[in-house]
Amino acid sequence: NGLVDYAEALVGKRYAYYMGWFTTFIYFPAMTSVLAWVSARYLGVLCGFDITGGPVMVLACLFLVGSYAVNALSPILAGKFQVATTVIKLIPLGVMAIVGIIAGLASGQLTENFVAPPLAVVGSKGSILFAAVCATSFAYEGWIIATTINSELKDSKRNLPKALTVGGIIVIATYLLYYIGVTGGASNAELIEKGATVAFTNIFGNVIGNILNLFIAISCIGTMNGLMLACCRGVYSVAARGKGPATHMFSRVDEHTNMPNNSAVMGLLLCGFWGLYFYLSNLAGTWSHKTVFTGTIFESVPFLFDPTELPIITIYALYIPVFIQWIRKQKGTSVWQHYILPILAICGSVFMVIACLVSHGMGCFWYLIVFAFVMVLGGLLNRRTQRTVRAAGV
Repeated sequence: NGLVDYAEALVGKRYAYYMGWFTTFIYFPAMTSVLAWVSARYLGVLCGFDITGGPVMVLACLFLVGSYAVNALSPILAGKFQVATTVIKLIPLGVMAIVGIIAGLASGQLTENFVAPPLAVVGSKGSILFAAVCATSFAYEGWIIATTINSELKDSKRNLPKALTVGGIIVIATYLLYYIGVTGGASNAELIEKGATVAFTNIFGNVIGNILNLFIAISCIGTMNGLMLACCRGVYSVAARGKGPATHMFSRVDEHTNMPNNSAVMGLLLCGFWGLYFYLSNLAGTWSHKTVFTGTIFESVPFLFDPTELPIITIYALYIPVFIQWIRKQKGTSVWQHYILPILAICGSVFMVIACLVSHGMGCFWYLIVFAFVMVLGGLLNRRTQRTVRAAGV
């Protein structure tokens, strides 16, 4: 299970268990449920639906259930779907990058957006920068999931780092050019108010622009499908190590599909829970009567936090002991690999944690209460399982 394997090898089995418990019960399902809404949002915009209304939320639920079904019943089909959506994703990005830049330069819109003074925003420059960094962490998160197939790769020690490095550079370059192209299709004010959809329709017209936006919706579904892959295997990765609750049930693998079906069902239920929380707290405004996604987070509201960014920043904090142990334990490598890379990684992780604390404020406090509850619960359930195992051994 990738990240859990590395945590176990460097820090120990207990730390790996808590790492797996966190990714299973918070990290993966929170991101997956939000990606289901993002996918439904793109499709809802094409249909003229309110992005927080009932039809979009029904679509999000259908996407979650459909992705679960594909992953649980036919993992091979899920893999092919993942490859197809990756290819589809590159089409609108590439087209907008090329056409948007050319059109923006020809019309002068691109130059105007880059030389225009920044729009008024609330907060200091530092807090705005940190908030942007946290938002970017959600946009580019998910690369760590690639490590879950480390045992299936040929010469993974050599090829996986190469794939992650080259793939990361390609993704950053592609999106950088894409965003420049989007800037050439609409004013800054339009992009903030209506999103990238307006740039597509301005440049390509309603028909072609909506078709390209449909491709983006499909690509988002593909991203969600990749996250659901991890959700379906989450509890299994813990139970297969003899840890956590009901290990005999969650470690079972179906002989026909070669999938841990009980684990997959639990993954879907967890996605449903976090999707409901995201809707009530961040979209419907049940806590605050306003929405976080308008750009305002009400720090005084109890247990109102952003489940799209805070779990991701938590992963960065959990990386730090792994990097420290790498420095302590690793032998026979170059200075670059032994010291410089992990030290840079630690600095990057600490920066992300600071950015989170500054930009989310009291939201971090409410989130940490939930995080602590989940982790303590995981520890108690695991202790109970271990006592049962020891008693059975006696």
